[in-house]
Amino acid sequence: MENRFIIFIVLMLTGLLGYSQITLRNYKATRITTSPTIDGSLDDEVWSVLVDGWSSDFVQRLPNEGASPTAQTHFKVVHDDKFLYVAILCDDQKEQVNRWMSRRDGYTGDWVEIVLDTYHDKRTAFSFTLSSSGVKSDKYITLNGAEEDVAWNPIWYAQSGMGPTGWIAEMKIPLSQLRFSEEETQTWGLQVQRRILRNEELSVWQRVPQDAPGWVSEFGGLTGINSTKPQKQLEIQPFIVGTLETFEKNPENPFRNSSIRNFNFGVDGKVGITNDITLDFTINPDFGQVEADPAAIALDGFQLFFQEQRPFFIENKNVFDYRFSSPIIGGPYSSDNLFYSRRIGRQPQGSVSLEEGQFADIPQRTTILGAVKLSGKTKNGLSFGVLESFTPRIYAEISDGSSQLIEPQTNYFVARVLKDLNNRKTFLGGIFTSVIREASPETDHLHKSAKTGGIDFLHQWRNRNWYLGANVVMSHVSGSREAIHRTQLSIPHLFQRGAGHLQVDSTRTSLTGSGGDIKLGKAGKGNIQGELGFTWRSPELDLNDIGFLREADIFQHYTGVSYRSINSFGIFRNAKVSYKHWFNFDFEGKLNYVDWDVSGEATFQNNWSATFGYFSQPHIFSKSLLQGGPRIKLSDQYGFWWALSTDSRKKFFINYSGWTKTGGPGSYYLLENNIGINYQPLDRFRISVTPKLTQIGHRLQFNQNLTNGADTDFVVSRLDQKTLSLVLRADVTLTPNMALQYYAEPFISQGRYNQFSLVQNPLQSFGDGQLQPLNILGREAAGANYEVDLDGDNLGDTSIRVPDFSFAQFRSNLVYRWEYRPGSELFLVWSQGLNNTAFPMDGLVSSLDEQLFSRTLESTFLIKLTYRFHR
Repeated sequence: MENRFIIFIVLMLTGLLGYSQITLRNYKATRITTSPTIDGSLDDEVWSVLVDGWSSDFVQRLPNEGASPTAQTHFKVVHDDKFLYVAILCDDQKEQVNRWMSRRDGYTGDWVEIVLDTYHDKRTAFSFTLSSSGVKSDKYITLNGAEEDVAWNPIWYAQSGMGPTGWIAEMKIPLSQLRFSEEETQTWGLQVQRRILRNEELSVWQRVPQDAPGWVSEFGGLTGINSTKPQKQLEIQPFIVGTLETFEKNPENPFRNSSIRNFNFGVDGKVGITNDITLDFTINPDFGQVEADPAAIALDGFQLFFQEQRPFFIENKNVFDYRFSSPIIGGPYSSDNLFYSRRIGRQPQGSVSLEEGQFADIPQRTTILGAVKLSGKTKNGLSFGVLESFTPRIYAEISDGSSQLIEPQTNYFVARVLKDLNNRKTFLGGIFTSVIREASPETDHLHKSAKTGGIDFLHQWRNRNWYLGANVVMSHVSGSREAIHRTQLSIPHLFQRGAGHLQVDSTRTSLTGSGGDIKLGKAGKGNIQGELGFTWRSPELDLNDIGFLREADIFQHYTGVSYRSINSFGIFRNAKVSYKHWFNFDFEGKLNYVDWDVSGEATFQNNWSATFGYFSQPHIFSKSLLQGGPRIKLSDQYGFWWALSTDSRKKFFINYSGWTKTGGPGSYYLLENNIGINYQPLDRFRISVTPKLTQIGHRLQFNQNLTNGADTDFVVSRLDQKTLSLVLRADVTLTPNMALQYYAEPFISQGRYNQFSLVQNPLQSFGDGQLQPLNILGREAAGANYEVDLDGDNLGDTSIRVPDFSFAQFRSNLVYRWEYRPGSELFLVWSQGLNNTAFPMDGLVSSLDEQLFSRTLESTFLIKLTYRFHR
């Protein structure tokens, strides 16, 4: 172990050699009195083509850093009191310009981008991109380029066109959409970038080495924007929504005997308190998603993590993001976060008690009455954000006219600060979250109060190539004895599993835990990158009221190192090889798993790419497999993963990936294949089909507990599972502001269980008396349970449930979107969906037809109109 650490450090130190400092360029913008017309031409006198104020001399960033580009690019920036104007002339032959179209933020075809670090903090920036076909894209860049918020949709104006020597991009950016200080003399960071798709080439105005430690920190300078007062943003966006839901009618169910019509309205807004501080608010928001969450089944009991897709929470999400353990090498805890916005508006957590013959109308999500965000960054380098949201009581309506409370009135609060220090090479921040629920007997199983806090630190040195980061978090949850007892028994904690350092206490009314992460890494300069660190979560840490926590009671060490090529060589455009490992302990000091990974990836000169990796897990103990039972030893595992992509510049290209795992005696096998077929026959039309098949065999799976007097026996079995899904996407871009989009996903997963056993010696290896096979006599008459003989007399002594399953789901969306004026949109949506469960049949495809397509799909028709007033 010590030798590996020494080798790691030596390799990273050697990466410091052979790096030369890049000269930073500067561009001086010009103030104008007559504004140009944004029409995709350079006819306005202010542009004076290729005379005063134009800058050029772009160099390649990819594939050959520093080389001359295929075609040169020229740009000019001017401004007045309210707008920044940008003209970019892209030398090229007209017939070679790629004019593929997509909806906004598609980044297809040839495009140009201007990026502005208006705070000049070398960490955040505003990006504006225009394609040769006139499609706009924009994003807010944070963490020195490591994070991008593509949901940021400012109001700005742009037009592309063709000129005699190439294509032209013309932009008009309101200063009210940017954030900058009130200083008389402004200095911003500036980068201009161009993509030539046919060569998969990126060229830049300010050269940025491929081994640079970041993106924004390497920008050139923009000066000349002087005597310009910051503009306070004011935007009000009311909306109206009408929906019609249709489904298969049930005459006996009063909630399902006719279609359902709904009408809703609300308002979103942005108010610039100062140029540095913005107040976002929403009243009675519509949080519908255009694209549904991917289908998945969690048989291990752990919660699933889904990405946020609601615009209010996506925009500026970086301000509130607090992933306190996100190593560059990844790992099972990278999603842990003190703020997981999907908790707000979640599915109600209460249950309904019905008498025979009763029906219930149970809301699928919690209503959000209102939410407000206050965020900004001061000229002194203090970034901050405050978010508060309120959800009312949610009731299930019962067919007898009564109602039952299933979600209490709740207040959510998040506050985040981050301070730049040491010439923006050191950052110190903190976060505080709070959830307060109204006390109610019906929801006494929920925490009444949940509070978390964290402090984070990052220091960079040697031109930001080396870094040291640390996080410490705390949590405190309180509530009734029932609520805290449920938390102790829940999957992330499992206090009842018999570990020496854990004990269930049913009298407790609170839990307090801690967690954190410490890491040291090298991000740039040379071919070597790497990181080593430690992360931990104490047994009582609980974040899941407003955050996300997969598992508590862990202490994990991780190390990763990679070697990458800087420029193309031989048949490769670029290549990288990596090594990673993880060691995972619990707080009793017991080693639970070891994972070693090696991998290689490359992009070839023909723009194909490939990845191949191998992993080995020679030591595996599971704390959670028995879902409250003791820690159990699993067989060692090893496997491979791979990926291959053809040239994405072509109208037709394929992405193929997969992975497999197997191991020693008693281990299970897994094989997954995923292929993406993409076709763009026209500039305005593209279609993709992505089928995925996953096969699992002989996997050890917990089934249930059997009570034997004062003792509890744990029943396990072997699971054979097949899962088939297909994602279909089709996009028709009628104009840069009008698009038709279709998404569909049929999904089916079937599981059959066999080899039922009792756990006898959980810490022994398979075959050494770990499991005792059960004598299954057959199914009971009703078919839902197996009869089991426990004493060897071939007579039924007890029964266990038949856990075989077949779950099928279909979801689709057809969306027409028209941005009829900047920031104002019309949506027409047709959604379909259905879930169904059954016992498994032979054949996944035939089962899919039987469970879904032979039935009536539920449909929702929606029309939404927004209008944005802005200053």
